Amino acid sequence: MVKISRRDFLKGSGATALTLMAAGLVGCSAENTKTPQTTAPAEVPENDKIAAAYLNPQREDYRTNTKELKTLFSPLTVGSLQLSHRMVKSAAGSATYLAGLTDELLQYYVNFAKGGVEMIYVEGIAALEIPADGSGYDAETLAFGQKLVAECAKYGASLGYQWAQFGAGENEMTVEQIQAIEDRGAQIAKGMQQLGFKAFEINAAGFNMGEHFLSRFYNVRTDEYGCTSLENRARFVTECITKIKEACGSDFNVQILIDAIEENDNVANNPTLMTLDNAVTTPRTKITTVEEGIALAKLFEAAGADSMHLRLGPLGHHVAQFGSDLYFILNGIEGASGFGTQYDFKKHWQGQLIGDTQGAGMLLNVAARYKAALSIPCGVVTYMDPAHAPDFFEQALEDGKADFFLMTRPLTVDTEYVNKLREGRIDEIAPCTRCLHCHIGSNEANAMAGYCRVNAMTQRVMREGGPASYDLTPAEKAKKVMVIGGGPAGMEAARIAAARGHEVTLYEKKGTLGGLLDFAHTVKGPHENLQDFKNYLIRQLEITGVKVETGVEVDAAKINAEAPDAVILAAGGLRDTLKVDGDGSAPVIEMESFMFTEMGENVLIYGSNAQAFDAALWLTVHKKHVTMITPNAAEEMDMQQSQHAMRMMTTALYSLGFSAWPKASLKSVNQNKAVIMTEAGVEMEIACDAIVNAADMLPNTSLLEGLSVAETYAVGDCANPFNIAKAIHAGNDAGRAV
Repeated sequence: MVKISRRDFLKGSGATALTLMAAGLVGCSAENTKTPQTTAPAEVPENDKIAAAYLNPQREDYRTNTKELKTLFSPLTVGSLQLSHRMVKSAAGSATYLAGLTDELLQYYVNFAKGGVEMIYVEGIAALEIPADGSGYDAETLAFGQKLVAECAKYGASLGYQWAQFGAGENEMTVEQIQAIEDRGAQIAKGMQQLGFKAFEINAAGFNMGEHFLSRFYNVRTDEYGCTSLENRARFVTECITKIKEACGSDFNVQILIDAIEENDNVANNPTLMTLDNAVTTPRTKITTVEEGIALAKLFEAAGADSMHLRLGPLGHHVAQFGSDLYFILNGIEGASGFGTQYDFKKHWQGQLIGDTQGAGMLLNVAARYKAALSIPCGVVTYMDPAHAPDFFEQALEDGKADFFLMTRPLTVDTEYVNKLREGRIDEIAPCTRCLHCHIGSNEANAMAGYCRVNAMTQRVMREGGPASYDLTPAEKAKKVMVIGGGPAGMEAARIAAARGHEVTLYEKKGTLGGLLDFAHTVKGPHENLQDFKNYLIRQLEITGVKVETGVEVDAAKINAEAPDAVILAAGGLRDTLKVDGDGSAPVIEMESFMFTEMGENVLIYGSNAQAFDAALWLTVHKKHVTMITPNAAEEMDMQQSQHAMRMMTTALYSLGFSAWPKASLKSVNQNKAVIMTEAGVEMEIACDAIVNAADMLPNTSLLEGLSVAETYAVGDCANPFNIAKAIHAGNDAGRAV
């Protein structure tokens, strides 16, 4: 029987039986309490991994930084707009701001302007759209919209608005109903122009109405809006362009967002797609090819469009349409589709995608074909991040593959991104770690769950429980602050406290900073930029003047001798020793050791947090047969990761034979056979050569007990074990509070 007693643990008993470990894997907070083994896994034969690991090999040389970014920071004319650089804020983010026209919403966009973005597209905000009844704006809405425009203009930024008319029954609409929607689009555009907006983007991609007319997959009409010709398919969009230009004038920019290339990523299992007449018989043949997309774009250009916004077009997976780097989030199964299948980027997507750069700029070659065929500027999305790979993105512009990059996640993580990049301060740019916690659906519960792993302000500032302001309030009196623990939570707390004027010393018992971020990087691979994140935090400690002492273990005597005004504990969480009844034929391996330990073919993972799932993936890729046993309910499994990462993880694992048993217990292991009690109340036997202890972490705050210090804070996993993002939030909050 597994013997883990949280109650006894929290009472302080059984301390010698505990294994100390931080939660730095897979989005866990990564403070360390035990020096991990840092030896890299030994080189293994090429056939040591499953075949999926060799399908889409990744380059290691695409991130060089040797060029001056002359083209990136060169002027660009888009319709009536003049820009001094090639980075545009794409329309995303507003859907998480559901409280109306608030100061938070205003500041969200003004911050991009302050940071150097000159063209900002605002995602659809119903409260900002002019009423359909012709009554015009009320005074409050008019004032908010004009203030938003004026505040951004102070920093040289212009605003555009994205109109995304969601698709609904286009095949059954009358011509009059279609044209009424076109008229409404022009009415909204005219209203935005009244507020001071300079551009209007028609979202004809994804699941929106424009796409449903453009697509031979969705559109089964046979009239002038049907698929009998390219002109008919494009008619809804071209008529919208014409009506907007007539209403707003030729100098009011119109940008068109389309799926530049499509694939049906869910041929067999999507009930929504399968209800379409053509889904069963032609699951792939009616996707929009690059050639079709270019032909349609030429019609948009002829109708008066000023620019194109090109993104990917998987038919079933919305977030991958603009965040297609999600296909690379699984270390060893690059190309996972989210439906239990895997793309071969040499063959799928007409072989047109860049499939060997961890998802960075993967649509650039497709954009190059559009740019060669059109005379209007072509912008492209899908993890465009010049700071991530400067030479790669600068070369793409030099080669004429695109005119501008559309970005949101890198700019949200660091709103000063453009200014820092222009000034050559690339090591000061906070990196997007591509976890996709930031992309949340449009209901209040999801909005509350949305956040950024790196920027503690995103979707928290000016909300209950979050910081009151983006600004850091200078300390009224400089205090002596001890930060104990050099993982993400500790480094974030230290840099914020120091930036406010406190005298901060950070103590780390290991010889280096970062907690278990290095270990997490090894497990997760390069996709999530965790090494970049570690380096950024270390650089921030230097900039803010934090004194760092490594190789120093802090105890109560050390704290009392230093006599600080405040102590911030970020020492990481604890994990109980996993004791298993039986003959010892299946050794228990701790999380920090599983990659470096020889084990048999059949591995049982105890636990179901994000760490456990990353371990399951790594072991599965390395040809282990993995079974997960957890006392947690199914809905609690892998909850530390974003819903998007979770989807990719679970579908890929299950397709490879992984199995999980929630609400189950491990009774014993004898002769390499584990007996488990399932949720259904029956015992079953599972082959078991080794057990990885990935049980949920437990708090670790005993060091603060009995201290004669005026202010004490516990942050990260030592207080509330969960993930990196929550640790960063807690560290930031403590640094602001001290």
